[in-house]
Amino acid sequence: MSKRKIIIGISGATGIQYGIKALELLRTLDVESHVIISKAAELVRSYETDLKHDAIVSLADKVYATADVGAALSSGSFKTMGMLIAPCSVKTMSEIATGVTSSLLSRAADVTLKERRRLVLLFRETPLHAGHLKTMLQVTEMGGIIMPPVPAFYMHPQSIDEMVTHTVARALDLFGFDIAIPRWKDQ
Repeated sequence: MSKRKIIIGISGATGIQYGIKALELLRTLDVESHVIISKAAELVRSYETDLKHDAIVSLADKVYATADVGAALSSGSFKTMGMLIAPCSVKTMSEIATGVTSSLLSRAADVTLKERRRLVLLFRETPLHAGHLKTMLQVTEMGGIIMPPVPAFYMHPQSIDEMVTHTVARALDLFGFDIAIPRWKDQ
């Protein structure tokens, strides 16, 4: 039996820490991670972290250039569990909603939807206008899941990293992974 595979897309919205954390958490599981980092995400990386590109891509099993629209991920015959885009920019979400893809990142998401696989978008924008809401509805009607990274405070987080970890673990729950995090308990 082949190893389970998941695609992690990192687009140019603020919050690159979500994509990095997803790659870190997946390293602890029996899953093969395939990552696509947009050019805009590289800019965000330089603004939001001290990490170099190589440090991030070293967390993935396989790395793809956004311009490589002929990569395996652009074909439905390449079997994956699905795709998490963390963070997801307005541009990326809009391309997915319309099916007009300009990069491997949006093409892989389009393939994920057409193959009826799980697509989760950690959409990072606020406040929202009607166009954003309509685009989120389009993606949802196509089978995608919009999951804004909203922190859970019932776990009494002590750091930003705890909030990011909890959010990403909840996103990975949607793929059937069980990451050990504080969970809601009946009182």
